[in-house]
Amino acid sequence: MTFTSTRRQVLAMTALAVAAIATSSPAMAERDTLRQGKIFTSTNSPAGNEVLVYAHSETGPATFVTRAATNGAGTGGGLGSQGAVTLSRNGAYLFVVNAASNTVSTFAFSGAGLILTSVVDSGGLTPTSVTERDGLVYVLNAGGEGNVTGFRNAKGVLAPVSDGSRPLSASGGTAPAQVSLSNDGDVLLVTERNTNRLTSYAVLPNGTLGNRVVTQSGGITPFGFAFTRRNQIVVSEAAGGAADGSTVSSYRFDNRAPTAPVLVSRAVPTTQTAACWIAVTPDGRFAYSANAGSSSISSFSIARTGAITLLQGAAGLTGANAGAIDMAVTPDGQQLHVFASRGLQIVSFTIGADGSLAPLGGVGGMPAGTAGLAAN
Repeated sequence: MTFTSTRRQVLAMTALAVAAIATSSPAMAERDTLRQGKIFTSTNSPAGNEVLVYAHSETGPATFVTRAATNGAGTGGGLGSQGAVTLSRNGAYLFVVNAASNTVSTFAFSGAGLILTSVVDSGGLTPTSVTERDGLVYVLNAGGEGNVTGFRNAKGVLAPVSDGSRPLSASGGTAPAQVSLSNDGDVLLVTERNTNRLTSYAVLPNGTLGNRVVTQSGGITPFGFAFTRRNQIVVSEAAGGAADGSTVSSYRFDNRAPTAPVLVSRAVPTTQTAACWIAVTPDGRFAYSANAGSSSISSFSIARTGAITLLQGAAGLTGANAGAIDMAVTPDGQQLHVFASRGLQIVSFTIGADGSLAPLGGVGGMPAGTAGLAAN
């Protein structure tokens, strides 16, 4: 799909004219900053997508802070993806997909608020996941034939990378779940649920992608994933939703084939249902899978080699039939936040030195279809 220049210009002009900060909580101090201690999600509303911002606490559940319009539209239903809301690596920008309007919104942090700086065509249909490293942004378009499309972030305004779109492993029907750049920015990876494949690409110096490399998944229905600080990969596998059948696999990269993931731990059982989302602690010691069917979070230890070991199948619970989907670990590695999709709340946990989880409570009021979770 090519960019429509007229549409892109209109979107950019509209976006630059909007400074979207509607502070809805009197508890938010004027001097407060959104650059730390906050959780971000999107309403994914077809009537107008919005970012919702919450403050996390050391002693209890998160509290609502503010909201901001994305000038795009959501689908109103689950996106089946990880990474619908993403913070830039330097913490200065927030990226949000608008799946129904085929656009991506960028916000800059300014004082106590968010400033909408651009809204651009995603380069495909139904964008569901977005990733960033050092100003390079890639969007996963899950609709139609499916693709990944690249952008450069220039002070909050996204500009397409020339020749920056690449197809997935097949033309349509792959049901991709997530896109992410590796921590060193050398590899772009996509999980594909329907094909049971990982599709990866080398990131070239000009921001374009090399030839795709297709790797068979270690388990069935690969979904969310996260890179460790050593650029190992931990991937959840929903196993087609089979009761108590979900698994998690890990991979590393080999210098002889630097864009091809090499399986380390194959399909380690979670003992739970529908492991779909993954979060990894910043020190790379622990990983967590959110099990949508079991309303639980499984914990894993990660060895230096990238091998993973199940610690607890149900290390944390979000509530009876509350669901568990998007997750975010805080940058200090002290807290894990989980969106309970059926309970429509963000449930928070403290992370112990041994990777254990202790509940802090939940904050509710999210609309159905809420998608994405990021924390700073």
